[in-house]
Amino acid sequence: MTLRMALLGGFQVTVRSGVVPDEAWRLRRPAALLKLLALAPGHRLHREQLMDALWPELAPDAAAANLRKALHHARRTLGSELVVSTGEVLALPSNRLWVDVDAFRAAAFAARRASDPAAYEVALQLYRGDLLPEDRYEEWTIAHRDELHGELVSLLEELAGLLEAAGELDDAIRVAGRLASAEPLREDAHLRLVRLYALEGRRAEAMRRYDEMRTLLDRELGVEPSADAQKLYEEVRAGLAEPELTADLWERVGNLRLASGDARGAVKAFSQALDAGGPAASRGRLHRGAATGWLMQHDPDGAESHLVAAEAVTAEPADRGRLLCLRSNQAWERGDFPAALAAAEEARDLALSDGNADDLAAAQEALAIVSHFRGEWRRGLELEVQRLAQEGSSAIPPGRVFEIHHCIGQYHLYGDGLADDVEAYARRVLDQAERAEAVRAQAFAWCLLGESLLLHARWDEAAGCLERSCELHASLGSRSGSLPWQRLAELAVCTGRPEEAEHHLRQATAIATVSPMAMHMWGRIYATAAFAHLERGDLDAAARAVRSADAAAARYGSCPSCSALLNPVAAEVFGALDDRNAAHAYADAAAGVAGFFDSSAWRAMAESAAASAAAADADTRLAGEKFTAAAALYERAGQPYWQERALAYAGSASRT
Repeated sequence: MTLRMALLGGFQVTVRSGVVPDEAWRLRRPAALLKLLALAPGHRLHREQLMDALWPELAPDAAAANLRKALHHARRTLGSELVVSTGEVLALPSNRLWVDVDAFRAAAFAARRASDPAAYEVALQLYRGDLLPEDRYEEWTIAHRDELHGELVSLLEELAGLLEAAGELDDAIRVAGRLASAEPLREDAHLRLVRLYALEGRRAEAMRRYDEMRTLLDRELGVEPSADAQKLYEEVRAGLAEPELTADLWERVGNLRLASGDARGAVKAFSQALDAGGPAASRGRLHRGAATGWLMQHDPDGAESHLVAAEAVTAEPADRGRLLCLRSNQAWERGDFPAALAAAEEARDLALSDGNADDLAAAQEALAIVSHFRGEWRRGLELEVQRLAQEGSSAIPPGRVFEIHHCIGQYHLYGDGLADDVEAYARRVLDQAERAEAVRAQAFAWCLLGESLLLHARWDEAAGCLERSCELHASLGSRSGSLPWQRLAELAVCTGRPEEAEHHLRQATAIATVSPMAMHMWGRIYATAAFAHLERGDLDAAARAVRSADAAAARYGSCPSCSALLNPVAAEVFGALDDRNAAHAYADAAAGVAGFFDSSAWRAMAESAAASAAAADADTRLAGEKFTAAAALYERAGQPYWQERALAYAGSASRT
């Protein structure tokens, strides 16, 4: 690279001849000009944007004169070919440029895709400190600094969790210590260290870390540690039997790994808990957790020994029902659908007689998945509405009934031979749900109907249906109904009102934060946010939304079909930013989804993402061909909005 720029931990510029000495930047504005260009999307800004950022108090003529002076000095320092003018736009040469902020973001993206601690370490090594500490009070640095610091914190949290799950406690303590230093007033960051020290049997260090946290919170915030924190401290101080404490903590780690979608880490954590001993009563639960991790990896054979071990020590009917849900999962993974159905039905009977609301919801989810694989999902859903009418829904937990049906519904909305009659099917379910007075089923049907109308570009009808779904979900509690709000945001963007999407996405985000089906929602929410920013021309904000999607996936897991929109939108965002690596990564992800869920709609998204990656390569011929192919596939899928959008991009590529 001809030009290297470091912004993290302090400004430093290197050209072919070596590091530019600090005294070259004794005039602050030439350096600020380069910093702004280094941080800008595509490393280019209009002259007026630079003038507004650097001299907001000056009249346009005076600001323009100052910009010319700053530009002259920057070019004299670096070389005229390294700060390029194209009309009213100033730019740095992307093909000869390396910026540590870009490298950090790319490494973070790669780490999350790999779920590899070594890849996380690569990203963290690039973060030498917060952004441009010498410009701490410059307004144009604040949003960038906060975003990058937040990315650092997320990476540290994710890496600490991976290391815990792998049993690499010394490294986990090191990372958790850096996290606590980065966020000194966050109690949970300090408690992670307390737990890790306790896990290693280092009780004195755990207590010392707790005392330091308590002193800090009192001095800086005037508060005492939370009740949960005090409980943990008392457990450590009392010197509870170390194996029990260790097993308990490993089980907590395993549950966190399951919640984040890290199946391999969950298996390791539950295995550590089993090795640590602990009460015999917990062993069935730990084996269930390990079996769940194996099944999340689509490995029914790996789950077998844990299921057998759990069955040997499980006597309570409710626990037997939970095991039967896992047996149902294992059976459909093996293609034995009759066995899967029998296990799910028995699990549901046990949940009704002896389980709790979560057990009932889990059994219903198992039944829904089995009916989907048997090609009987629609009939199964209608039977479920009938059961709701007979049994009532007061015992069913908000936010879980029909959530799995929403996920399965995507297969029908985007599937060849299925999408055309979703509208008629949704209307039939709605009629049935209204007759049964099953409000949750009504909310589901209104949403499914609205989604079908949205994809067919029948905007007004779609809006009415989605709004009705939101109203019904609101009457049921705060933990359900994220999807119709997200779809309303998507509709706002499609109809040329991207500024209205933010309100709908705030509603969707609030619900997804507490929803047990969060992994199905975050990719959708951030994809729609990126889509809205893209349509408003704010590429920087669009890229932030995509990066937030990656962070959410690392924490909560992700659903490939529910998050399908993210891949083509992200590829378009990074293609527009000339970030070839990221654009191709999302194009590859879109192709993977299309390979798994083969349909015109998913293949259209893959072709669109591939077109954006080709555009990032400056291969306009290939980009045009791919966008044209995407348009044809969108037409076949019955999605006119996306068809027209792809055709417009194909036309633009052909004119380039």
